[in-house]
Amino acid sequence: MSATSSLITGVDFVSVPTRDLAAAMTFYGETLRLPRSMYIEGKPFAEYETGSLTIGVMEPDKMGLEYAPNRNHIALHVDDVAAAREALEARGVSFEGETFDTGVCHMAFFSDPDGNALMLHHRYAPRESQA
Repeated sequence: MSATSSLITGVDFVSVPTRDLAAAMTFYGETLRLPRSMYIEGKPFAEYETGSLTIGVMEPDKMGLEYAPNRNHIALHVDDVAAAREALEARGVSFEGETFDTGVCHMAFFSDPDGNALMLHHRYAPRESQA
């Protein structure tokens, strides 16, 4: 590896902890309707695809790790936050407050059954350069 090449070349997945894998699989697979790409019966994890990032739902206690829900929101891209929120509310998802408009994007905050923070996100205006 040269001095100018990057050691890290991407993000393969983000881990989302659960204490109940079956309930988490129902939430990510049925409620959010994300396609499951990996699950082996008896293993303490399953993976779901978002199109740009794999969400690895895992039972850390069964892997020798400490359980702690993620309180930093994973921003899930949607084309229409209002429509996606309405669909998820119809499936029993509760949101935290009203949809937030930053002036460039809409965000709607919610959590999975384990308290892991998620949000629906849609950028409707281009990013301005900070250079």
